[in-house]
Amino acid sequence: MNFTRWSARLPGTQRRAAARTDLGISPPQRAESAVPAARAEGSQDGSTALTPAAGVDELPTREVLDRIPALVALVHGPEHRLAYVNDAYATAFGERPVGEPAGEALPELDELGLLPLLDQVLRSSKPRTVKSRKAASGRSYTFTCTPVTLPVSGSAGHKEEGVLVFAADVTDHAEAAERLRASERTQRETAVTLQRSLLPQELEQPDDLRIAATYQPGGTEAAVGGDWYDVITLGGGRTALVIGDVMGRGVRAAAVMGQLRTAVRAYARLDLPPHEVLQLLDGLAAEIDATQIATMVYAVHDPNEGSLLYASAGHLPILVRDESGTIHRAEEPTGPPLGTGGWLHTSGSVPLGPGSTAVLYTDGLVERRSEDIDEGVASLERALAGATGTPQVVCDRLIRALGVTADHDDDVAVLVLQHPARTGLDAELFRNAALELLGGVEAAPRARAFATGVLASWRFAPELHDLGVLAASELVANSLQHGTPPMRLRLRRTDRRLIIEVTDGDDHLPRRRRAEPADEAGRGIAIVATIASNWGSRRTPGGGKAVWCEFALPRA
Repeated sequence: MNFTRWSARLPGTQRRAAARTDLGISPPQRAESAVPAARAEGSQDGSTALTPAAGVDELPTREVLDRIPALVALVHGPEHRLAYVNDAYATAFGERPVGEPAGEALPELDELGLLPLLDQVLRSSKPRTVKSRKAASGRSYTFTCTPVTLPVSGSAGHKEEGVLVFAADVTDHAEAAERLRASERTQRETAVTLQRSLLPQELEQPDDLRIAATYQPGGTEAAVGGDWYDVITLGGGRTALVIGDVMGRGVRAAAVMGQLRTAVRAYARLDLPPHEVLQLLDGLAAEIDATQIATMVYAVHDPNEGSLLYASAGHLPILVRDESGTIHRAEEPTGPPLGTGGWLHTSGSVPLGPGSTAVLYTDGLVERRSEDIDEGVASLERALAGATGTPQVVCDRLIRALGVTADHDDDVAVLVLQHPARTGLDAELFRNAALELLGGVEAAPRARAFATGVLASWRFAPELHDLGVLAASELVANSLQHGTPPMRLRLRRTDRRLIIEVTDGDDHLPRRRRAEPADEAGRGIAIVATIASNWGSRRTPGGGKAVWCEFALPRA
């Protein structure tokens, strides 16, 4: 047999040259820079020595193709009529009729969507490859289609364009990749489940605020982070609001987040100023995991003050839309993230009057790779200016306006709170009354008379009225005995509770203790703790303390 030289690029192999005439494949034009094929060189005695390259030239191409384990098929013409399949192809898909169009002779290629690829190769005269296509047999193949030129049978000098189809079995690689993807999906689902289980299953709803929150994990290509939020009722009508982000990924970040959230709730019970809470968390974060730091905002809402008192550890600013629609951005003070150490955090405040809406969020909502984060915050401000409705509606609108989708590249946490402006009958359920106490022997009778009149005007039941007067009297007596001026008695009612609070200038916090029968004092706080639903005390920002108690109101 005489063979002509032809070549084709095959996956995972070097460029091979072999001669064949039975298939009649013409060699492509060799570039000038290509390395020439080895030639027979004459020996010293004039004879021709057979070099290894010459031996390759003598290889029967069809026999080579029949023996290789990869699948090979050859088609020609615009209808891709089948000219040849090797033994491996026939073993994989069965015998195929030569001369029939590929759509009929090679139905497996049609099922795999490769017939359009043959057209592309024929038109462009460039090889094309598709990776890891799964056949009906369950095996996976990578197909490479290479253009070739074939002589027309019975027509000397005439040639026809064809396509050489080469398929490498990559089932093992595909199965290994699928196992890896399944393992990654399992790990991600575990992290998402852990993350969601550590978040509040149901948000606390304070009397004076309406709150909603949402958490959305990143897409399948993004590892779960450590975003979290929380709402903590402090008592006395005050509420702590928390949002944070552990700068890590996966289960470890979620676990660190869970520990920090638990610590925040514990420190919140101490009713400390926001900056003191962050100061305690700073040291704890370094002990939990020195390699992972976290950003966080801790804010406290006091309905009597009409503002949010907050401290930030490297977190993004709180945004507030007031009743007129103006957007306020909480700027300073902002300290470094938790876990860095060596920083004294400070507290700031931002107004939150009736009719206002505030948004706390993590960086996944506003951070984009293509733009500066300040541009993202500005986009959020514009979205908040036009987002109205309930807190949950505002959450959903902000998520949509900022382009957060299921395949987002980072997880997102958003906390929205509203201080509703109440009018009409609703306003009658939220009332305040305060009395300045100058001290002296007349302070206690004035306080009792004031509490009696206010509680009577609020039309409480006689039993609750008497308990409220008794609690106010005991708290005022405790302040007169152990505190210093200025003193104030404040009564507040909401739709769910009656709150009585006394402030003075001394920062020594009272504690409940057991009074002996012979003791003349020490029973006031014990009495308050017995008759009230809840009680507590805290230091006030300007110095001094506040002691409060509250009574649950019967539901209408």
